[in-house]
Amino acid sequence: MIFFEFAKRSIRLHWLRSLLAVIGIVIGVIAISSMGILGNSLVLSVSESLSDVGDAVVVYPHIGGGGPMGPVVSGKITEKQLKQIKQAVGTLDVIPVYSGADRIEVGSEKGVAQVYGLRTSDIPVLLEKSDGIYLKSSSGAMVGAMLAESFDLHVGSRIAIEGRNLRVVGILEERGMGFDINPDRAVIVSDKWYSSTYDETDYDLVIVKVKNLEEIDLVKDAITRKLNRKDKHVDVLDTRAILETILETFGTISTFTTAIGGISLIVAGVSIFNVQMMSVTERIKEIGIIRSIGTRRREVMRMFLYEAFLLGIAGSVIGGILSFAGGYLVLLVMLQDVTFLFAPSSLMYIPYGMFFGIATSVISGIYPAWKAANLNPIDALRYE
Repeated sequence: MIFFEFAKRSIRLHWLRSLLAVIGIVIGVIAISSMGILGNSLVLSVSESLSDVGDAVVVYPHIGGGGPMGPVVSGKITEKQLKQIKQAVGTLDVIPVYSGADRIEVGSEKGVAQVYGLRTSDIPVLLEKSDGIYLKSSSGAMVGAMLAESFDLHVGSRIAIEGRNLRVVGILEERGMGFDINPDRAVIVSDKWYSSTYDETDYDLVIVKVKNLEEIDLVKDAITRKLNRKDKHVDVLDTRAILETILETFGTISTFTTAIGGISLIVAGVSIFNVQMMSVTERIKEIGIIRSIGTRRREVMRMFLYEAFLLGIAGSVIGGILSFAGGYLVLLVMLQDVTFLFAPSSLMYIPYGMFFGIATSVISGIYPAWKAANLNPIDALRYE
């Protein structure tokens, strides 16, 4: 352990230079850990906001025609096609949706909102309420959480659409972005009310809720075979596949941000390399003395590696502690939400950054240690 003590003595004697090297490691560890926490929290945030819509197959009318002699495409899903979808999926929940946008009036306030027409029995299957009751008649409506907040709506409020008054019977839970419908800023009315108000009989989309996610591909194929046998009449989208693609994209972004943090560790590694090379140059005579009394090359090399290791340990431990605060500040500024900081998959970036801090220090010390170990003892003793 005498060489370990030599390493500690060298750090103490050159404390300012060693301190600067440690600060470089600290900055590197904070950068890589904080960026990793930010990227992972971003993935978790997106995953949470979209997880409720990953269990559906959405059927849209295919937009386009088959050429001059091809069929005219209405841009809607007909009752006949709806029945075909039901036949294709068996006992699964099939939810036809009317979709549009219109001006709404709440007292003296006016605005624009998405309007969805749903069968009242389908609303509890597709959406969750936070207040009031589910819609049961054509005289009422439910509103999304963000729309309710914007217009200060509550259960019992009145809204007017197309000159027809509707009483708010329920407020929906905030759902986040979806690939089927986006109810947070929408008004949900009954299919009968929508059909009579807008003179619509065909649907804008159909949502099929799949209970077993492993059956999504089978459901897609069944619908495609049934409705697109000769010509393409509908587009069938798998929300799970879209969700996985988005999460994969954000995962790549997370890796990229972590890599950006890793650049600062490379700079810190150069600093450690410089410190070690200077240490070797200043201690050439000392190296010659300990080599002349029988110290082996690997022991000299070990002494300098101990020094690099100690610098890495000090910087990584301090950086790891400060990374928690760094991650907290980054999430507070970027996402305005620190909930995901405490997720195990986020916290793991702190030891991850510490490991890379130590590894960078040791790797940066290998060449200076090798050079010190391979100095000629006689030449080292003559060195002035």
